[in-house]
Amino acid sequence: MTLLDRLGGALLFRLDPETAHGLSIAALRCGLPVGTPPAPDPKLSVSIAGLHFPNPLGMAAGYDKNAEVPDALIALGFGFAEVGTITPRPQPGNPRPRIFRLEADRAVINRLGFNNEGHDAAERRLAARKGRRGIIGVNIGANKDSADRFADYEQGVARFAPLASYLTVNISSPNTPGLRNMQAREQLAELLARVMEAREKATARPPVFLKIAPDLVEAELADIAAEVVDKGVEGVIVSNTTISRPPLRSAAHAGESGGLSGRPLFERSTAVLARMRRLLGPRIALVGVGGVDSAEAAAEKIRAGADLVQLYTGMIYGGPSLPGRIVRDLSAIVAREGLPSIAALRDTRLAEWTGRPL
Repeated sequence: MTLLDRLGGALLFRLDPETAHGLSIAALRCGLPVGTPPAPDPKLSVSIAGLHFPNPLGMAAGYDKNAEVPDALIALGFGFAEVGTITPRPQPGNPRPRIFRLEADRAVINRLGFNNEGHDAAERRLAARKGRRGIIGVNIGANKDSADRFADYEQGVARFAPLASYLTVNISSPNTPGLRNMQAREQLAELLARVMEAREKATARPPVFLKIAPDLVEAELADIAAEVVDKGVEGVIVSNTTISRPPLRSAAHAGESGGLSGRPLFERSTAVLARMRRLLGPRIALVGVGGVDSAEAAAEKIRAGADLVQLYTGMIYGGPSLPGRIVRDLSAIVAREGLPSIAALRDTRLAEWTGRPL
């Protein structure tokens, strides 16, 4: 961690988490020098779902909810950035306070509830950057009070297919009542059929990824994998935050409701990731999320079956230089192990991770 990271972290941690988040977005929007990107390394490039990623590390959805700073995130060293979750209509989300730092656990609990400015605002910003380089995913969701949540996702596909490198269908947030029910097979089958049909009608056809929860059992994972394959979905993101509570040291906030992210999520999310790789086979893209805050954590996700990895909570604690450090250290891992590319690391510990209990 750089001196700038330590000083910035000390300042931001004196503020409530949501205010600190807003300041970090403002700093990136203003172009402040908050991180140093790593030198490109061809051995870190990954080609999956018809896209060529310069490195496998991405910023997860939830940070840049309104597509304000995707290019600034790429400039920090990320190989791709995912904006959103974006709903058709603006919504304020749940009442504050709704973000809680668990510092001793390097974790966060949030119950934001898809707070965002809606399709119109995000579409304007993404249209303004059209033609720039960089892989930008758009994470789409449904309004809390929607009368037809399936239609909300169809609208998201229609609006953002021309502007997104890929689309993520987010049905795994624990903070919108009933949303996770869409992971059940009957609802998921209808949703994915309608999403893929909407993509066929769109003026562009980016790959579609499905973001799932870590709190699923074996039979539910098998159902999801079967529908992903049947509907031709190009990728799965594993995973969103968890409603479970593994042993935590931060007693002050451990009882707060919402989704838990950060280091305590690593074990469960990686075990689920490996099971999805086993179920889906080698060709469908898998993105590993949950507890990534170092190159070794990122590499372990890849060993467990991920093609790409994402982080968010890790940067809260690691600072804006974290993506650059992780990418540089991934290059060192590839060199140390004598690999032709980072892709050669994939699945090398798949059997071990699929054997771990959920």
